Amino acid sequence: MMTIETERLILRPLRDSDIDEYAEMCADEQVMQFLGGTLARDMAWRQMATILGHWHLRGFGFWGVEWKQTGELAGRLGCWQPEGWPEFEVGWTLRRSFWGRGIATEGAEASLRHAFTTLGRDRVISLINPDNTPSIRVAERIGERHDGHAVIFDNEVRVYAITLDEWASRQAQKA
Repeated sequence: MMTIETERLILRPLRDSDIDEYAEMCADEQVMQFLGGTLARDMAWRQMATILGHWHLRGFGFWGVEWKQTGELAGRLGCWQPEGWPEFEVGWTLRRSFWGRGIATEGAEASLRHAFTTLGRDRVISLINPDNTPSIRVAERIGERHDGHAVIFDNEVRVYAITLDEWASRQAQKA
């Protein structure tokens, strides 16, 4: 399980000591409103264990997002494709106290780079509830475009997607 550093973030494996901050995030109704609802502390711990298990089974997964300035856990983000998932996804969830700082965009861009350059993916999606305007803005900022719909746990979501060629073109324009 690798660690990636960005300008302001450390994307690293979740650890047992993250449980207080992770459970706070999972218990926040605003954070979890588009993710199936809140979770009690024990279920938040089980979700962390699932994320770590995904790393062991797939070789990639969600990282814990550590805010370099304070060392706090800001949330989780990264690559995700459990059994039965529509496609390879980059996703993000942040504690509410970290919203509005560009963290999701910064971390999602690092995740895309990892997906395309390290994991050899040729297409990446993000699955977003149509009412989740902030996440839609993040998807658009990282170059994803609306590309259909999917059903996840009986909920219809929008599929946002970007291909390797589209991502590479964006990188060349930034250089």
